[in-house]
Amino acid sequence: MMNPADQSLFEDLTGKPSPAQRRALAKIITLLESTRSDHRTRADELLNALLPKTGKSFRLGISGVPGVGKSTLIETLGLYLINKGHRVAVLAIDPSSSISGGSILGDKTRMERLSVHEHAFIRPSPSSGTLGGVAEKTREALLVAEAAGHDIVIVETVGVGQSEIAVAGMTDLFLLLQLPNAGDDLQAIKKGVMELADLIVINKADIDPNAAMRAQAFITSSLRLLGFQGNPDHATHQQDYWHPIVMSLSALNGQGIPELWESILHFQKLQIANGRLQERRKQQAGSWMWERIDAGLKHAFRNHPEVQALLPRFSAEVNAGTMAASVAARRLLEAMGHEFF
Repeated sequence: MMNPADQSLFEDLTGKPSPAQRRALAKIITLLESTRSDHRTRADELLNALLPKTGKSFRLGISGVPGVGKSTLIETLGLYLINKGHRVAVLAIDPSSSISGGSILGDKTRMERLSVHEHAFIRPSPSSGTLGGVAEKTREALLVAEAAGHDIVIVETVGVGQSEIAVAGMTDLFLLLQLPNAGDDLQAIKKGVMELADLIVINKADIDPNAAMRAQAFITSSLRLLGFQGNPDHATHQQDYWHPIVMSLSALNGQGIPELWESILHFQKLQIANGRLQERRKQQAGSWMWERIDAGLKHAFRNHPEVQALLPRFSAEVNAGTMAASVAARRLLEAMGHEFF
């Protein structure tokens, strides 16, 4: 049973679009991000209550190296979609400062027009060192944005390390943004990334159209060479399954945005028709559960009183070379009352 304050947040969030709804959305996400146990309990109750109202949006993941133009693309595409009658939520994950823990890039300040639009909601969150550059609570924030009626939810990641894997694991379509003159053709043929990408977009095509055309042709041929052995969606040539495409555009001047959206709609139509969209979401939900279990176990381990008592001594012995790391790990795990082999 939710307390009156949370019940009010629930009603504001699931009501008609209004300033009160925007405030409720921001407050609930803040509650989700809190590390306090009482806040976590309240957030869990709210999340379960909101669950029946989720799942109706299209989830678009966007990744790419810093400077490729992710924020510009999101703002241009977001405004285009709003003009077509959609409501857009953007979960922009910033790198975290190692000193303050705060966001570094400040994506919201770089989407000035979109951030003030009444039919858009932008939530910049520091990654806080989370693997993959995706904030720990991004998946939960995504569900809350859906419950608020945003039918397009865009997740933008840092674009370094494991971010591509992280964003592909929580969205319906993973868009990889590339530069026409990256200076390294190997960027176009990283097999692991290309197996994940559903759509590859060459941005800033207006700067050097010839370079963009060459990059598009090169990546297209690279995709054929790779053969998509790792992704069953990409492994066959059946017409009723989506096959990744490469396109170029200029997010700055809006060139190619309508064509991009048509490609996304075509992807959505195919994935719904062949059942892959629902299957993908089921797999993502299962992975999310195990990810949170892993995180919970790690948190419980680090905060276990016996582990905290033994950890300094064992760490010192491992560093001094007088105890094997595997032995120290096993003894610390056993301190929790479990036996591991």
